[in-house]
Amino acid sequence: MNEPRLPALSTAAFLTLLLIALLMGANHVAARVAFNHGADVATAVVFRSAVTALVVGMLIVVQRVPLKLEAKHRRALPAIGVLIAVQSLCLYSAVARLPVALALLAFNTYPLWTALWARIVYAHRPERRVLLAMPVMLAGLALALDVFGAASGLGAAGQWSRIGAGVAFAVGAAAVFGLALVLTQHEAGGLDGRVRTAATMGQVALLALAGVAWQGGFQLPHDATGWWGLGGLTLLYGTGFTIMFTVLPRLGVVGNSAIMNVEPIFALVLAWAILGQAIAASQVAGGLVVVATVMWLGLRRG
Repeated sequence: MNEPRLPALSTAAFLTLLLIALLMGANHVAARVAFNHGADVATAVVFRSAVTALVVGMLIVVQRVPLKLEAKHRRALPAIGVLIAVQSLCLYSAVARLPVALALLAFNTYPLWTALWARIVYAHRPERRVLLAMPVMLAGLALALDVFGAASGLGAAGQWSRIGAGVAFAVGAAAVFGLALVLTQHEAGGLDGRVRTAATMGQVALLALAGVAWQGGFQLPHDATGWWGLGGLTLLYGTGFTIMFTVLPRLGVVGNSAIMNVEPIFALVLAWAILGQAIAASQVAGGLVVVATVMWLGLRRG
């Protein structure tokens, strides 16, 4: 199915999209700080999702957004909420185990999963552009992750023993997110994005809270640095979403514009500056291939 031609971006729109990408990249770096100082994944997801649901809910009230739900919306939203909860837990689990930029790069394979799920669930043939992008993106990801252990000097077995669990979580997050996007497009696409986000984030917070209860309670940071990380990830994520729903519509920009896929690049720089995480030049090159390919897919025209 062809997509409508996108309007040219104004300077303000372009800079706003970059700002959202920066906020989202910084959110994951802040999450790693929180994890390094005692917080756990479920606790972080509860804080982030509950505050975001509250902020977007306030936008709905202030902007008097209609709350009409069709029958298919009521059926789809619980499933989408569960999928986003799983995606959130998996992605933060990857961030806790991998260099932040690599976790986000592995997650950025979600367009391939979206095409796969659309084929499986709705029998949609993938676009030729997606088929062309698939081997390029996977090759770039293999280079970024140093799957053969050449850059690390560990060899394939040593490298995978170090990154295997994190990569599994990141790819799992991408797969689940791809399915969530497909269901959202086909079952909840007509629902206002603010209503959909508030409902989804509220469900994610409740599901993560159940996980917290199951593990015996919140695992909070044990020092001020960890609290700064937990507060930072909550503030950055909530701010990014608020800008997405208040500023972007006025600029006439599609909220999921491909420009925001530069998030791993921002995360790479921030993780190097704040966490001291560094990756080899060959891995940076692979990361650039992944980001460029995802942007090329996102900028396709009908």
